Amino acid sequence: MNDRETAPEERRARTCLVTGATGYIGGRLVPELLAAGHTVRCLARAPDRLRDHPWAGDVEAVRGDVTDAASVGAAMHGIDVAYYLVHALGTGRGFEETDRRAARIFGEQARAAGVRRIVYLGGLTPAGVPEGELSPHLRSRAEVGRVLLESGVPTAVLRAAVIIGSGSASFEMLRYLTERLPVMVTPSWVHTRTQPIAVRDVLRDLVGCAGLPADVNRTFDIGGPEVLTYREMMRRYAIVAELPRRLILPVPVLTPRLSSHWVGLVTPVPSKIARPLTESLRNEVVCREHDIARYVPDPPGHPFGFDTAVSLALQRIREAQVTTRWSSASVPGAPSDPLPTDPDWAGGSLYTDCRELDVDAPPDALWRVIEGVGGVHGWYSFPLAWAVRGWLDRLVGGVGLRRGRRDASRLRVGDSLDFWRVEEIEPGRLLRLRAEMRLPGLAWLEMSCRATDDGRSHYRQRAVFHPHGLLGHAYWWSVSPFHAVVFGGMARNITRAATDTAPTDQSSKGVAP
Repeated sequence: MNDRETAPEERRARTCLVTGATGYIGGRLVPELLAAGHTVRCLARAPDRLRDHPWAGDVEAVRGDVTDAASVGAAMHGIDVAYYLVHALGTGRGFEETDRRAARIFGEQARAAGVRRIVYLGGLTPAGVPEGELSPHLRSRAEVGRVLLESGVPTAVLRAAVIIGSGSASFEMLRYLTERLPVMVTPSWVHTRTQPIAVRDVLRDLVGCAGLPADVNRTFDIGGPEVLTYREMMRRYAIVAELPRRLILPVPVLTPRLSSHWVGLVTPVPSKIARPLTESLRNEVVCREHDIARYVPDPPGHPFGFDTAVSLALQRIREAQVTTRWSSASVPGAPSDPLPTDPDWAGGSLYTDCRELDVDAPPDALWRVIEGVGGVHGWYSFPLAWAVRGWLDRLVGGVGLRRGRRDASRLRVGDSLDFWRVEEIEPGRLLRLRAEMRLPGLAWLEMSCRATDDGRSHYRQRAVFHPHGLLGHAYWWSVSPFHAVVFGGMARNITRAATDTAPTDQSSKGVAP
């Protein structure tokens, strides 16, 4: 059958299952599949985290985990194409086994449900390097691809190197290293050649794979039109971003472990995530074929060149249109339990610090300040204390305070916010954050507002801590003397900021959308 005969079949609408929809690629793939006319079902451990996405009302969200065969099997019912976009990166020494087991479950359940195709986004591996010599990250990605190819379901494994797009971990590394360091002492891997690809081209290929012929079961290398070293990428980034020329001084003594800490020190990407990325740069990763174009033809001007990809990413950042970030996915090992209900909660001790203030400002003015906390706006109290807490968190392997925000003024459930994550948001009323810093327990921070009878508003702030063991209790009592300064100051300054902006808000009606 020739291309003309297969084209109508390839354009047929399909029912697609997307795993990893709360992550960087998955969160961007879903609207692209919808735009292509496909029906989408999302498998997520916490489906509520999808509810604030613009496309949430257009998809079916089901609860499940790729390591749980029953939930995967249920999610596969009626599916034509299953996208596998998850991995256990950073979950500890056993992440390779977790990845292997999850891939087997996914393939087995897809075959049992009669799924017609699996699509997997993996990592580009270097030519001629035995798999045993690859970094654990790349080795696991390669093994997952192999497991899915052997599942009995036609599978397309797309292998990409550095993905350039607003919010990607690779792009954030490149961006912050280049912007913050006019003179850089860098690891030797800056001389390694790689083939970056724009995230828009990755998404185009992923969507196109839904229409691959049934007999296609193979890997595809995907990359942009240029092969560059990391050093060349940093210099080209500086030109596109209109920065002064950067001086780059490679040194051979920085091991992957040391260089990951160096990246974690300079960029928002924590060393636990930076390490597999930097380890992957030890070997040259260049596409050996571009066969994907036979099935998903490149439109004019595609794939984008490096400069165009960087320019588009920077434009997204300037316009506050970053739809997903590398931090969109949950941090491995971070607490995931919702805030316990009290006083009838039966799980043990709960420590709380509660502050309430009447505010001489309308609720919409107060809410804008609440929803804008963190990131460039800070936390409205004792900046040095917050900064030190962030540095201490990084020293023990945590995410630190520099993840910032996806959007400077709007939040949605699941967003990362410095070392917090948005657990609940009720626009105009409640913001609840769950701590993802390293703690001997679980912690939440709630901020809420309500209108008062006299047209003003009332602010309520509550910090909640559930200690783990004696160390947890000791932690709370050791920091509680500072709460008056940190939390008390935060409450006063948030309400003061709302009052200061109130004169310009008097004509506003309701809460900003």
